[in-house]
Amino acid sequence: MSKGLPGLDRWFRLTESGTNWRREVLAGTTTFLTMAYILLVNPFMLGQEGGMDFGAVFVATAIASAIGTLLMGLLANYPIALAPGMGLNAYFTYTVVQGMGVPWQTALGAVFISGVIFLLLTATRIREMIINVIPSGMKHAVSAGIGLFIAFIGLKNAQIIVGSEATFVALNPDLLQKDILLTLFGLVVTVLLMIRKVKGAVLLGMLVTAVVGVVSGVVAAPKGIFSAPPSLAPTFLKMDIAGALDIGLFTVIFAFLFVDLFDTAGTLVGVSSQAGLLKDNKLPRAGRALMADSLATISGAALGTSTVTSYIESSAGVAAGGRTGLTAVTTAGWFLIALFFFPLVESFASVAAITSPALIIVGVLMAGSLREIDWKDLSEAVPAFLTVLMMPMSFSIATGIAVGFILYPIGKIFAGKWRQVHPIMYVLAVLFITRFAFLGAI
Repeated sequence: MSKGLPGLDRWFRLTESGTNWRREVLAGTTTFLTMAYILLVNPFMLGQEGGMDFGAVFVATAIASAIGTLLMGLLANYPIALAPGMGLNAYFTYTVVQGMGVPWQTALGAVFISGVIFLLLTATRIREMIINVIPSGMKHAVSAGIGLFIAFIGLKNAQIIVGSEATFVALNPDLLQKDILLTLFGLVVTVLLMIRKVKGAVLLGMLVTAVVGVVSGVVAAPKGIFSAPPSLAPTFLKMDIAGALDIGLFTVIFAFLFVDLFDTAGTLVGVSSQAGLLKDNKLPRAGRALMADSLATISGAALGTSTVTSYIESSAGVAAGGRTGLTAVTTAGWFLIALFFFPLVESFASVAAITSPALIIVGVLMAGSLREIDWKDLSEAVPAFLTVLMMPMSFSIATGIAVGFILYPIGKIFAGKWRQVHPIMYVLAVLFITRFAFLGAI
């Protein structure tokens, strides 16, 4: 099946997996197209909104994605791609840097520490215990809450939702502004493409929006297409690890770690199940996959980007036939090639009308986790609901997690089900209560 490429066949077990190198390369390209939007959105968030150097964040995003995806392909031999996680980049920018006033260097230090902790948990296999003790409903609530948070940011950045003295937030009374109309156009186009199951719908929707924006005069035309990558120096090894060890940033580190841990676990299981890679309902080489993920986060922080995690968009590559790490290696190659398209990213990523529809769509996809919550059991529903609600309302992922983790064991105690709660959940609840009591809002 892989005649002429025996080295690839042996390394990636192509014949054994019922695939070939052509199919794997096509699958890897498909995966890249479905997640390439991160190359525009991440520099916009961390660069323009978070005060970091835009060009350096773009390079860090591309290289960190390539490193993580390459490690996943070579170490674990899985068709799963990695990149800075949506939600975590929003938390980094809007909650930690803007909301808490933490310097971005210190925020990168917190990401680095969370990656190191993830690596230690993976090496000692404690991660499995942690994953098992967190209630399923709370895991899904966190995912859905992040989705609402991201969508809210997209609506806010596009000025569709604006501040109001009477109601705090309100629909913009002047929706006929050119930028808003372009955003709505981009949202409709992207939704239609997704309904039609067009591969790379989010990226394609952004490109169509950009072209229409340029033609209509709303968006400035790019100065070029190709160029050498910008310098990485403004963000490379700039993380402040000592500053991140301040006790006040405990919740920040925990939020980065928690979301990465469960987002990665969920993606690995979901994509592997779709590809038929599970054996007896277990994931072979899971330790290697999680090792790749943690190393990607550590290297990403060193380069200058927020937490790198596994992407559910990898399922698009699997649907195209990807079954091995060669799919991931191909995706990594495309991320490196993308480094030379900076003029396009620089022109379009700073335009909210182009990036906001992607944020809203990703929010819709993540909100699908709501269906997994047991809404009939109030001891499950109330903590989950408030976790989801508090993330956009408080503009903080960490606050939503903290509120849910405090209420969950309390609800179980009053429901007479306190034995169903693992001791670790009680410990976390006490830690979060202490954090609120002595250090205020997160």
